[in-house]
Amino acid sequence: MVSYKSIIAGVAALSMFAITASADAAAIRIGFDGNTLAANDDGSTGAVPIGFSIDFFGVVSSTLFVNNNGNVTLDSSLSTFTPFDLTSTGQQIIAPFFGDVDTRGAGSGLVTYGAGTVDGRTAFGVNWVDVGYFSSAVDLLNSFQLVLIDRSDTGPGNFDIEFNYDQILWETGDASSGSGGLGGDSARVGFSNGSGAAGTFFELAGSAVNGAFLDGAVNALIANMLNSDVAGRYIFQARNGEIIVDDGIPEIPLPGAFVLMFSGLFASRFFISKKRAA
Repeated sequence: MVSYKSIIAGVAALSMFAITASADAAAIRIGFDGNTLAANDDGSTGAVPIGFSIDFFGVVSSTLFVNNNGNVTLDSSLSTFTPFDLTSTGQQIIAPFFGDVDTRGAGSGLVTYGAGTVDGRTAFGVNWVDVGYFSSAVDLLNSFQLVLIDRSDTGPGNFDIEFNYDQILWETGDASSGSGGLGGDSARVGFSNGSGAAGTFFELAGSAVNGAFLDGAVNALIANMLNSDVAGRYIFQARNGEIIVDDGIPEIPLPGAFVLMFSGLFASRFFISKKRAA
């Protein structure tokens, strides 16, 4: 059962300026489809091998759970369908689009996952392509992807996280106070080390905001990017047990680049960085 807590530490959110990119550069990578999660609502896999070890905030894992509802978890499977606050959760979670995915409807795609490569590097990915929402609705379909990329060439357990988006038309399942895929408790995007409000976490600006992530919105997931030149692709680098987005040097973002916004006490172990100006 999810415990909702008051936010006593910082709320880290990354707000992006609109960036123009090639409209025909699809963000979702081909592959990572060797395994299929059967049509379901709120289901999960058992622990599946990543293919390499990842150091996620000091927790080294070689397996994860693929959850139908737009996320993977490292500690246990997750059936929760209404997205909870990633800044205060006790779950070790990486969520490209935490919302009530329902793949039972005729016309919905199924969640696929498995091994692959990115730029010659070993990778593991999960595809939520053309998936519907609860209850078995297929009038609006979303397409997004999570890719974990082995970067042990830079140090033990190091890896990259990619959130990739090609289409976001719904934001809420109808059991999460939404109607027709819209409104209610909207999707959240981000990750957490599972240490609650005193831990390390990230939520993308627009999380839980009605309409924010939908195609055509200011914060549309398909139109923005992070540490990438492909619209709809957001890259985070995990190095030495910390998550960074560039060169690992914690700095104030450059004007006109990415803005880190927070309130309360900022989580000291969470780093958002930009390269120093030449």
